[in-house]
Amino acid sequence: MRTGLGHLLLRVANVNPRSVTTHSDRVLYRSIGVFILLYFVYATVGGAAFIDASTGYAHPWYQWLVGPLVAIGVVAYDRSVVGRVAVNYERLDSPDPRHLLRPPTLGLYLGRVGLALLFAVVITEPLMLARYRGEIDARLATVHGAQRERLDADGPVGAYTARLAELRRDTVREDTEVRALTDRAAGKRDDAQLLYRQALADAGGRGVTRSPGCPRGGYCHQLVQRSRRLDDQALALDRQAAALQKQQRTARAQRAAEQVRLGEQISAEQAANAAVVRGDSGFGARTAAIWNLILADFWGVGLFYFGIALLLVALDCAAVALKFVSRGNAYERSEARAARLREHEASLIHEREIHDARTYGDATAKVIADGIEAASHDDGLVQAATEHARIVLHTAVVVDPSTMENPVTRHRVSI
Repeated sequence: MRTGLGHLLLRVANVNPRSVTTHSDRVLYRSIGVFILLYFVYATVGGAAFIDASTGYAHPWYQWLVGPLVAIGVVAYDRSVVGRVAVNYERLDSPDPRHLLRPPTLGLYLGRVGLALLFAVVITEPLMLARYRGEIDARLATVHGAQRERLDADGPVGAYTARLAELRRDTVREDTEVRALTDRAAGKRDDAQLLYRQALADAGGRGVTRSPGCPRGGYCHQLVQRSRRLDDQALALDRQAAALQKQQRTARAQRAAEQVRLGEQISAEQAANAAVVRGDSGFGARTAAIWNLILADFWGVGLFYFGIALLLVALDCAAVALKFVSRGNAYERSEARAARLREHEASLIHEREIHDARTYGDATAKVIADGIEAASHDDGLVQAATEHARIVLHTAVVVDPSTMENPVTRHRVSI
């Protein structure tokens, strides 16, 4: 028996190596075997990528268990399609090569194309998402930022922020009131110091009067009095500011506590919104992101994306496509001849068995009929003997009165 890589590839393609007699058929079916093995690897990796994407790229250990199962199922379908020969079992006694094969069953191939498109979505798409993961993450970051802003503006965070801003405005207003008093007090102190410096200058002969000294009632004395009054007014304003701050202390403490509470609530809501937004990173969101990138840059991302996707789909359909275009090759004709020969022999044997059965039935029926006829004759003889015995017995037992005086004459009875 032949062994080796070529024989193994023919077995993978599910064909009979003994019927592959031409070089072109060997190349064809070995190529189909190679494509089936490549598809097994592709389906294994694609299934693992699908499970990984479904779990949010958590890389679960069981992702490498699903891929081979999916690959085995599709490979089994491909091997059944490739190894199938549509033998025509009509007119088995015809030597015409056109009667060897039936027309192709398009439903079988169309079903495989539909399966390929389905697997293009289930398997090829996760592979493409993994290929463009960096671009997708950047796009999702932008989308998630907009989503968080919208949630923060429209949800409880917006109400909490508005209330917090109102409390801050109240604090700023109170600070402004206190600052206005302190600013006025500072302004009066500045004026008082200016007047006092002028009084000192006038007392030294450098002022307006040009006369040294500060007599009571003089200009220097008036400046000093005005400076003192301004100091007193500034002190009064400071007292008002202190009283106002004392009056605001309770409200400020309440506002500060409410601001802390609002800050905690805002942080909690923002954390919840962030968790919700981060949760929107599954298969659907990543698919939407990649399609947005494709539409935004078709000749960059889109062309490369569709090129790889079509290449993987072509790998998916390669084995069945080669089978479809090579219909009627030497291998299929050889298999069809052998199958038709076996069927013809079986039909002839079946026909002979039917003929023998009919002959045996006819012979059996004749034997049974003859037996029944012989049995009927035997029954007639038994009845005749019985009737004769009855007559003899009747004659022997019953005596006729007319013959009582005459001797009985024996008569020979012949049967």
